Amino acid sequence: MATQVVMPKLSPTMEEGQVARWLKKEGDKVSMGEPIAEIDTDKATMEMQALSAGVLRKVLVQEGESAPLGQPIAIIGEPDEDISALLKSEPAPAKEAPANEEAPAKEEAPAKEDAPAKEEAAAQPETTPESEAAPAGEQKKAAPQPEIAREVQTDGKRPNGGRMLVSPIAARMAAESGVDLNSVKGSGPSGRIVKRDIEEAMKAPQAASPGATPKLSLVRPMAVPAGQPGATYGPSAYRDEPMSEMRRTIAKRLVTSLGPVPHFFLTTEIEMDRAADMRQQINTLYPDAKVSINDVIIKVAAVALIQHPQVNASFQDKTVRHYEHADIGVAVATENGLITPIVRAADVKSLLDIATEVRELAGRARSRKLKPEEYMGATFSISNLGMFGIDEFTAVINPPEAAILAVGAMKPKPIVREDQIEIHQMMRVTMSCDHRVVDGAVGAQFLQTFKQILENPLYLFLG
Repeated sequence: MATQVVMPKLSPTMEEGQVARWLKKEGDKVSMGEPIAEIDTDKATMEMQALSAGVLRKVLVQEGESAPLGQPIAIIGEPDEDISALLKSEPAPAKEAPANEEAPAKEEAPAKEDAPAKEEAAAQPETTPESEAAPAGEQKKAAPQPEIAREVQTDGKRPNGGRMLVSPIAARMAAESGVDLNSVKGSGPSGRIVKRDIEEAMKAPQAASPGATPKLSLVRPMAVPAGQPGATYGPSAYRDEPMSEMRRTIAKRLVTSLGPVPHFFLTTEIEMDRAADMRQQINTLYPDAKVSINDVIIKVAAVALIQHPQVNASFQDKTVRHYEHADIGVAVATENGLITPIVRAADVKSLLDIATEVRELAGRARSRKLKPEEYMGATFSISNLGMFGIDEFTAVINPPEAAILAVGAMKPKPIVREDQIEIHQMMRVTMSCDHRVVDGAVGAQFLQTFKQILENPLYLFLG
Protein backbone atom coordinates (compact mmCIF):
# COMPACT_ATOMS: atom_id res chain seq x y z
CA MET A 1 0.00 0.00 0.00
CA ALA A 2 1.42 3.37 -1.00
CA THR A 3 2.24 5.74 1.88
CA GLN A 4 3.26 9.35 2.26
CA VAL A 5 6.66 10.25 3.64
CA VAL A 6 6.15 13.34 5.80
CA MET A 7 8.54 15.95 7.14
CA PRO A 8 9.41 14.68 10.65
CA LYS A 9 10.11 16.71 13.78
CA LEU A 10 13.81 16.21 14.48
CA SER A 11 14.49 18.89 17.07
CA PRO A 12 12.40 20.57 19.78
CA THR A 13 12.43 23.98 18.09
CA MET A 14 12.04 22.69 14.55
CA GLU A 15 9.05 24.15 12.71
CA GLU A 16 10.05 23.12 9.23
CA GLY A 17 12.84 21.15 7.61
CA GLN A 18 14.92 21.59 4.50
CA VAL A 19 15.71 18.63 2.27
CA ALA A 20 19.49 18.75 2.04
CA ARG A 21 19.84 15.69 -0.19
CA TRP A 22 17.78 12.81 -1.40
CA LEU A 23 19.69 9.55 -0.98
CA LYS A 24 17.24 7.78 -3.31
CA LYS A 25 15.81 8.87 -6.62
CA GLU A 26 12.40 8.15 -8.05
CA GLY A 27 12.15 4.51 -9.09
CA ASP A 28 14.74 3.26 -6.58
CA LYS A 29 13.83 0.42 -4.29
CA VAL A 30 13.53 1.34 -0.61
CA SER A 31 13.92 -1.09 2.24
CA MET A 32 12.56 -0.67 5.72
CA GLY A 33 15.05 1.29 7.83
CA GLU A 34 17.04 2.42 4.81
CA PRO A 35 18.15 6.09 4.72
CA ILE A 36 16.26 7.98 2.06
CA ALA A 37 17.10 11.65 2.69
CA GLU A 38 19.16 14.11 4.71
CA ILE A 39 17.17 16.85 6.46
CA ASP A 40 18.56 20.16 7.67
CA THR A 41 16.86 21.17 10.89
CA ASP A 42 17.40 24.41 12.78
CA LYS A 43 20.40 22.93 14.62
CA ALA A 44 21.66 19.82 12.83
CA THR A 45 21.60 17.71 9.71
CA MET A 46 19.76 14.47 10.32
CA GLU A 47 19.23 11.39 8.23
CA MET A 48 15.68 10.24 7.63
CA GLN A 49 14.94 6.56 7.30
CA ALA A 50 11.88 4.87 5.90
CA LEU A 51 10.07 2.22 7.90
CA SER A 52 8.09 1.00 4.89
CA ALA A 53 9.47 -0.93 1.93
CA GLY A 54 8.73 -0.48 -1.74
CA VAL A 55 9.77 1.97 -4.43
CA LEU A 56 10.30 5.71 -4.09
CA ARG A 57 7.47 6.59 -6.45
CA LYS A 58 7.42 10.37 -6.18
CA VAL A 59 9.57 13.11 -4.68
CA LEU A 60 7.30 16.00 -3.67
CA VAL A 61 9.90 18.34 -2.13
CA GLN A 62 13.15 18.84 -4.02
CA GLU A 63 16.64 19.31 -2.58
CA GLY A 64 17.07 22.79 -1.13
CA GLU A 65 13.35 23.23 -0.61
CA SER A 66 11.68 23.41 2.81
CA ALA A 67 8.46 21.93 4.14
CA PRO A 68 6.61 22.39 7.44
CA LEU A 69 6.26 19.53 9.87
CA GLY A 70 3.84 16.87 8.73
CA GLN A 71 3.81 17.89 5.07
CA PRO A 72 4.25 14.97 2.65
CA ILE A 73 7.63 15.17 0.94
CA ALA A 74 7.58 11.85 -0.97
CA ILE A 75 5.51 8.77 -1.68
CA ILE A 76 6.61 5.15 -1.29
CA GLY A 77 4.59 2.37 -2.91
CA GLU A 78 4.62 -0.61 -5.21
CA PRO A 79 6.05 -0.09 -8.71
CA ASP A 80 2.68 -0.29 -10.50
CA GLU A 81 0.44 1.00 -7.72
CA ASP A 82 -1.99 3.85 -8.36
CA ILE A 83 -0.82 6.82 -6.23
CA SER A 84 -3.05 9.46 -7.77
CA ALA A 85 -5.15 9.70 -4.60
CA LEU A 86 -2.07 10.49 -2.50
CA LEU A 87 -0.86 13.05 -5.02
CA LYS A 88 -4.17 14.90 -4.76
CA SER A 89 -4.41 14.77 -0.98
CA GLU A 90 -3.93 17.98 1.00
CA PRO A 91 -0.70 18.43 2.96
CA ALA A 92 -1.09 17.75 6.66
CA PRO A 93 -0.90 20.76 9.01
CA ALA A 94 2.32 21.22 10.94
CA LYS A 95 0.72 20.41 14.27
CA GLU A 96 -0.20 16.95 13.05
CA ALA A 97 3.42 15.86 12.86
CA PRO A 98 3.83 13.04 15.42
CA ALA A 99 7.04 14.38 16.90
CA ASN A 100 7.66 11.71 19.46
CA GLU A 101 7.27 8.94 16.94
CA GLU A 102 9.52 10.40 14.26
CA ALA A 103 12.44 11.59 16.32
CA PRO A 104 14.95 9.17 17.81
CA ALA A 105 14.84 8.50 21.52
CA LYS A 106 17.24 11.27 22.48
CA GLU A 107 15.72 13.75 20.05
CA GLU A 108 12.08 13.20 20.80
CA ALA A 109 12.25 14.45 24.38
CA PRO A 110 14.05 17.79 24.36
CA ALA A 111 14.19 20.15 27.30
CA LYS A 112 12.12 23.19 26.45
CA GLU A 113 13.47 26.65 27.07
CA ASP A 114 10.53 27.56 29.21
CA ALA A 115 10.63 24.37 31.21
CA PRO A 116 10.68 24.71 35.00
CA ALA A 117 14.03 25.47 36.55
CA LYS A 118 14.47 22.12 38.19
CA GLU A 119 13.84 20.33 34.93
CA GLU A 120 16.36 22.48 33.10
CA ALA A 121 18.93 22.07 35.81
CA ALA A 122 18.58 18.33 35.62
CA ALA A 123 18.86 18.50 31.81
CA GLN A 124 16.48 15.61 31.57
CA PRO A 125 14.62 15.18 28.26
CA GLU A 126 10.88 15.69 28.35
CA THR A 127 8.36 13.53 26.62
CA THR A 128 5.96 15.23 24.26
CA PRO A 129 2.59 15.56 25.96
CA GLU A 130 -0.14 13.40 24.59
CA SER A 131 -2.27 16.49 24.04
CA GLU A 132 0.25 17.80 21.51
CA ALA A 133 0.22 14.67 19.43
CA ALA A 134 -2.09 14.42 16.45
CA PRO A 135 -5.30 12.42 16.81
CA ALA A 136 -4.95 8.82 15.78
CA GLY A 137 -7.22 9.17 12.79
CA GLU A 138 -5.35 12.22 11.48
CA GLN A 139 -2.03 10.49 11.92
CA LYS A 140 -3.20 7.70 9.69
CA LYS A 141 -4.20 10.17 7.06
CA ALA A 142 -1.08 12.32 7.20
CA ALA A 143 1.70 10.00 8.25
CA PRO A 144 0.86 6.32 8.12
CA GLN A 145 4.54 5.42 7.79
CA PRO A 146 6.66 7.64 10.03
CA GLU A 147 10.38 7.90 9.48
CA ILE A 148 13.18 7.95 12.01
CA ALA A 149 16.39 9.91 11.98
CA ARG A 150 19.97 9.13 12.76
CA GLU A 151 23.44 10.53 12.10
CA VAL A 152 24.13 11.51 8.51
CA GLN A 153 26.47 9.42 6.41
CA THR A 154 27.77 10.19 2.92
CA ASP A 155 28.98 7.78 0.29
CA GLY A 156 31.69 8.25 -2.28
CA LYS A 157 33.97 6.20 -4.56
CA ARG A 158 37.57 5.17 -4.26
CA PRO A 159 39.69 5.77 -7.37
CA ASN A 160 40.07 2.02 -7.86
CA GLY A 161 36.34 1.57 -7.95
CA GLY A 162 36.02 0.47 -4.34
CA ARG A 163 33.34 1.97 -2.13
CA MET A 164 34.29 4.90 0.08
CA LEU A 165 32.18 5.67 3.12
CA VAL A 166 32.60 9.14 4.59
CA SER A 167 30.58 10.87 7.27
CA PRO A 168 29.40 14.37 6.28
CA ILE A 169 31.36 15.94 9.10
CA ALA A 170 34.52 14.24 7.96
CA ALA A 171 33.83 15.27 4.37
CA ARG A 172 33.30 18.88 5.38
CA MET A 173 36.43 18.94 7.56
CA ALA A 174 38.44 17.40 4.71
CA ALA A 175 37.19 20.00 2.26
CA GLU A 176 37.96 22.86 4.64
CA SER A 177 41.43 21.62 5.53
CA GLY A 178 42.39 20.33 2.08
CA VAL A 179 42.83 16.72 3.21
CA ASP A 180 42.66 14.23 0.33
CA LEU A 181 40.08 11.61 1.34
CA ASN A 182 41.74 9.02 -0.90
CA SER A 183 44.80 9.13 1.34
CA VAL A 184 42.80 8.57 4.53
CA LYS A 185 42.12 5.15 6.00
CA GLY A 186 38.77 5.00 7.71
CA SER A 187 38.56 3.69 11.26
CA GLY A 188 34.77 3.58 11.45
CA PRO A 189 32.45 0.64 10.73
CA SER A 190 33.18 -0.95 7.35
CA GLY A 191 36.13 1.40 6.91
CA ARG A 192 34.01 4.54 7.14
CA ILE A 193 36.06 7.73 7.33
CA VAL A 194 34.99 9.62 10.43
CA LYS A 195 35.93 12.84 12.15
CA ARG A 196 38.87 11.43 14.11
CA ASP A 197 40.46 10.13 10.90
CA ILE A 198 40.45 13.64 9.44
CA GLU A 199 41.80 15.08 12.67
CA GLU A 200 44.70 12.61 12.52
CA ALA A 201 45.30 13.46 8.87
CA MET A 202 45.33 17.17 9.70
CA LYS A 203 48.12 16.59 12.22
CA ALA A 204 50.34 15.37 9.39
CA PRO A 205 49.06 17.39 6.44
CA GLN A 206 52.07 16.79 4.19
CA ALA A 207 51.94 13.04 4.50
CA ALA A 208 48.17 12.71 4.60
CA SER A 209 47.25 15.17 1.91
CA PRO A 210 49.97 15.60 -0.68
CA GLY A 211 47.58 17.44 -2.91
CA ALA A 212 46.12 19.62 -0.22
CA THR A 213 45.66 23.29 -0.93
CA PRO A 214 47.87 25.28 1.43
CA LYS A 215 46.07 27.70 3.69
CA LEU A 216 46.74 31.37 3.14
CA SER A 217 47.76 33.31 6.18
CA LEU A 218 48.18 36.67 4.56
CA VAL A 219 45.48 38.93 3.28
CA ARG A 220 46.10 39.49 -0.39
CA PRO A 221 44.62 42.33 -2.40
CA MET A 222 41.82 41.26 -4.68
CA ALA A 223 42.40 41.51 -8.38
CA VAL A 224 39.90 44.05 -9.65
CA PRO A 225 39.38 44.14 -13.42
CA ALA A 226 40.01 47.54 -14.85
CA GLY A 227 36.91 49.29 -16.12
CA GLN A 228 36.68 51.02 -19.44
CA PRO A 229 37.07 54.80 -19.26
CA GLY A 230 33.67 56.44 -19.32
CA ALA A 231 31.82 53.12 -18.94
CA THR A 232 28.55 53.18 -17.03
CA TYR A 233 27.33 50.38 -14.80
CA GLY A 234 23.81 49.36 -13.83
CA PRO A 235 22.75 47.79 -10.53
CA SER A 236 25.08 45.03 -9.39
CA ALA A 237 24.31 41.46 -10.35
CA TYR A 238 23.42 39.19 -7.44
CA ARG A 239 22.55 35.63 -6.58
CA ASP A 240 20.04 34.22 -4.08
CA GLU A 241 20.90 31.15 -2.05
CA PRO A 242 18.35 29.16 -0.01
CA MET A 243 18.59 30.03 3.68
CA SER A 244 19.46 27.17 6.00
CA GLU A 245 17.02 26.18 8.73
CA MET A 246 19.60 27.16 11.35
CA ARG A 247 19.93 30.66 9.88
CA ARG A 248 16.13 31.01 9.74
CA THR A 249 15.85 30.05 13.39
CA ILE A 250 18.53 32.56 14.36
CA ALA A 251 16.66 35.27 12.48
CA LYS A 252 13.35 34.42 14.16
CA ARG A 253 14.87 34.37 17.63
CA LEU A 254 16.65 37.68 17.18
CA VAL A 255 13.37 39.28 16.12
CA THR A 256 11.90 38.20 19.45
CA SER A 257 14.84 39.73 21.31
CA LEU A 258 15.96 43.24 20.42
CA GLY A 259 12.45 44.32 19.42
CA PRO A 260 10.18 43.09 22.23
CA VAL A 261 12.89 42.98 24.92
CA PRO A 262 13.79 46.44 26.28
CA HIS A 263 17.60 46.43 26.18
CA PHE A 264 20.02 48.74 27.93
CA PHE A 265 23.79 48.46 27.95
CA LEU A 266 26.50 48.79 30.60
CA THR A 267 30.20 48.99 29.75
CA THR A 268 33.25 48.78 31.96
CA GLU A 269 36.98 48.31 31.52
CA ILE A 270 38.84 45.65 33.48
CA GLU A 271 42.53 45.23 34.28
CA MET A 272 43.42 41.66 33.33
CA ASP A 273 47.06 41.36 34.47
CA ARG A 274 46.36 39.08 37.44
CA ALA A 275 43.81 37.00 35.59
CA ALA A 276 46.28 36.47 32.75
CA ASP A 277 49.03 35.54 35.22
CA MET A 278 46.76 33.06 36.97
CA ARG A 279 45.80 31.45 33.68
CA GLN A 280 49.47 31.15 32.69
CA GLN A 281 50.40 29.57 36.01
CA ILE A 282 47.54 27.07 35.80
CA ASN A 283 48.60 26.04 32.30
CA THR A 284 52.19 25.68 33.50
CA LEU A 285 51.09 23.33 36.28
CA TYR A 286 48.57 21.51 34.07
CA PRO A 287 49.76 21.73 30.44
CA ASP A 288 46.88 19.56 29.26
CA ALA A 289 44.29 21.86 30.81
CA LYS A 290 44.74 24.62 28.21
CA VAL A 291 42.69 27.08 30.24
CA SER A 292 41.77 30.16 28.21
CA ILE A 293 40.90 33.67 29.32
CA ASN A 294 37.35 32.94 28.23
CA ASP A 295 37.24 29.99 30.65
CA VAL A 296 38.29 32.33 33.45
CA ILE A 297 35.60 34.82 32.41
CA ILE A 298 32.96 32.06 32.46
CA LYS A 299 33.93 31.04 35.99
CA VAL A 300 34.04 34.61 37.28
CA ALA A 301 30.68 35.44 35.69
CA ALA A 302 29.12 32.36 37.26
CA VAL A 303 30.40 33.29 40.72
CA ALA A 304 29.19 36.87 40.30
CA LEU A 305 25.75 35.67 39.15
CA ILE A 306 25.29 33.68 42.34
CA GLN A 307 26.07 36.83 44.33
CA HIS A 308 23.55 38.79 42.25
CA PRO A 309 20.58 36.45 41.69
CA GLN A 310 18.53 39.29 40.18
CA VAL A 311 20.71 38.98 37.07
CA ASN A 312 20.61 35.18 37.03
CA ALA A 313 16.91 35.30 36.22
CA SER A 314 14.40 35.49 33.38
CA PHE A 315 11.13 37.27 32.57
CA GLN A 316 8.14 34.88 32.57
CA ASP A 317 5.17 37.19 31.80
CA LYS A 318 3.66 37.14 35.31
CA THR A 319 6.69 36.05 37.29
CA VAL A 320 10.46 36.51 37.41
CA ARG A 321 12.25 33.17 37.52
CA HIS A 322 15.42 33.01 39.62
CA TYR A 323 17.88 30.18 39.05
CA GLU A 324 19.86 28.35 41.71
CA HIS A 325 22.88 27.70 39.49
CA ALA A 326 24.61 29.68 36.77
CA ASP A 327 24.17 27.84 33.46
CA ILE A 328 26.42 29.82 31.14
CA GLY A 329 25.76 29.80 27.41
CA VAL A 330 29.00 30.26 25.46
CA ALA A 331 28.53 31.68 21.96
CA VAL A 332 30.28 29.53 19.34
CA ALA A 333 30.42 30.55 15.69
CA THR A 334 29.90 27.72 13.22
CA GLU A 335 29.77 27.70 9.46
CA ASN A 336 25.97 27.57 9.69
CA GLY A 337 25.48 30.28 12.31
CA LEU A 338 25.79 31.02 16.00
CA ILE A 339 24.99 28.48 18.69
CA THR A 340 25.44 28.69 22.46
CA PRO A 341 26.38 25.40 24.14
CA ILE A 342 25.85 25.58 27.89
CA VAL A 343 28.22 24.96 30.77
CA ARG A 344 25.76 23.81 33.40
CA ALA A 345 26.29 24.86 37.03
CA ALA A 346 29.50 26.71 36.17
CA ASP A 347 29.43 28.28 39.63
CA VAL A 348 30.33 24.96 41.29
CA LYS A 349 32.81 23.66 38.70
CA SER A 350 36.56 24.16 38.72
CA LEU A 351 38.41 26.11 36.06
CA LEU A 352 39.92 22.87 34.76
CA ASP A 353 36.48 21.28 34.44
CA ILE A 354 35.10 24.35 32.70
CA ALA A 355 38.01 24.47 30.24
CA THR A 356 37.60 20.80 29.36
CA GLU A 357 33.82 21.09 29.00
CA VAL A 358 33.97 24.21 26.84
CA ARG A 359 36.43 22.62 24.41
CA GLU A 360 34.34 19.49 24.15
CA LEU A 361 31.06 21.38 23.68
CA ALA A 362 32.53 23.79 21.14
CA GLY A 363 33.92 20.90 19.11
CA ARG A 364 30.57 19.18 18.98
CA ALA A 365 28.79 22.47 18.25
CA ARG A 366 30.92 22.99 15.15
CA SER A 367 30.15 19.46 13.97
CA ARG A 368 26.42 19.92 14.80
CA LYS A 369 26.43 17.11 17.33
CA LEU A 370 24.97 18.88 20.33
CA LYS A 371 21.91 17.48 22.03
CA PRO A 372 19.01 19.92 22.52
CA GLU A 373 19.51 20.06 26.28
CA GLU A 374 23.13 21.09 25.68
CA TYR A 375 22.24 24.36 23.91
CA MET A 376 18.82 25.24 25.35
CA GLY A 377 18.00 26.71 28.74
CA ALA A 378 21.01 28.86 29.69
CA THR A 379 20.51 31.42 32.46
CA PHE A 380 23.18 33.85 31.17
CA SER A 381 25.34 34.03 28.04
CA ILE A 382 28.82 35.22 27.12
CA SER A 383 29.91 36.26 23.64
CA ASN A 384 33.63 36.86 23.17
CA LEU A 385 34.95 38.45 20.00
CA GLY A 386 38.30 39.38 21.51
CA MET A 387 40.07 36.70 19.50
CA PHE A 388 38.99 38.59 16.37
CA GLY A 389 40.54 41.81 17.61
CA ILE A 390 37.22 43.47 18.46
CA ASP A 391 37.72 45.98 21.28
CA GLU A 392 34.10 46.49 22.25
CA PHE A 393 30.64 45.53 21.03
CA THR A 394 27.08 44.93 22.20
CA ALA A 395 25.34 41.56 22.04
CA VAL A 396 21.66 40.73 21.62
CA ILE A 397 19.98 38.96 24.55
CA ASN A 398 18.92 35.37 23.93
CA PRO A 399 15.39 35.18 25.42
CA PRO A 400 14.32 34.34 28.06
CA GLU A 401 17.71 35.13 29.59
CA ALA A 402 17.93 38.50 31.33
CA ALA A 403 21.42 39.47 30.17
CA ILE A 404 24.37 38.69 27.95
CA LEU A 405 28.00 39.78 28.34
CA ALA A 406 29.94 40.93 25.25
CA VAL A 407 33.71 40.57 25.76
CA GLY A 408 36.30 42.49 23.76
CA ALA A 409 40.00 41.94 23.19
CA MET A 410 42.57 42.06 25.99
CA LYS A 411 45.26 44.57 25.01
CA PRO A 412 48.08 46.51 26.73
CA LYS A 413 47.08 50.12 27.36
CA PRO A 414 48.58 53.09 29.23
CA ILE A 415 46.75 53.70 32.51
CA VAL A 416 47.24 56.63 34.90
CA ARG A 417 47.82 55.44 38.49
CA GLU A 418 48.82 57.94 41.18
CA ASP A 419 49.96 60.42 38.56
CA GLN A 420 52.10 57.76 36.92
CA ILE A 421 51.53 56.18 33.54
CA GLU A 422 51.57 52.40 33.70
CA ILE A 423 51.00 49.77 31.04
CA HIS A 424 48.39 47.13 31.88
CA GLN A 425 46.41 44.48 30.04
CA MET A 426 42.94 45.95 29.70
CA MET A 427 39.68 44.46 28.47
CA ARG A 428 36.29 46.10 27.85
CA VAL A 429 33.04 44.27 28.48
CA THR A 430 29.48 45.37 27.73
CA MET A 431 26.46 43.76 29.36
CA SER A 432 23.09 43.88 27.57
CA CYS A 433 20.28 43.80 30.14
CA ASP A 434 16.55 43.06 29.93
CA HIS A 435 15.13 46.07 31.77
CA ARG A 436 12.01 44.09 32.73
CA VAL A 437 14.21 41.99 35.03
CA VAL A 438 17.46 43.91 35.58
CA ASP A 439 17.53 47.55 36.66
CA GLY A 440 20.48 49.78 35.96
CA ALA A 441 21.83 49.70 39.52
CA VAL A 442 21.44 45.91 39.70
CA GLY A 443 23.35 45.44 36.44
CA ALA A 444 26.04 47.88 37.58
CA GLN A 445 26.50 46.04 40.89
CA PHE A 446 26.87 42.75 39.05
CA LEU A 447 29.53 44.23 36.76
CA GLN A 448 31.26 45.73 39.79
CA THR A 449 31.54 42.28 41.40
CA PHE A 450 32.55 40.71 38.08
CA LYS A 451 35.32 43.30 37.66
CA GLN A 452 36.47 42.97 41.28
CA ILE A 453 36.90 39.20 41.01
CA LEU A 454 38.54 39.33 37.58
CA GLU A 455 41.06 41.95 38.74
CA ASN A 456 41.74 39.91 41.90
CA PRO A 457 41.07 36.26 40.93
CA LEU A 458 42.18 35.03 44.36
CA TYR A 459 38.56 35.74 45.32
CA LEU A 460 37.72 32.56 43.43
CA PHE A 461 39.54 30.53 46.06
CA LEU A 462 38.10 32.32 49.10
CA GLY A 463 34.47 31.30 48.65
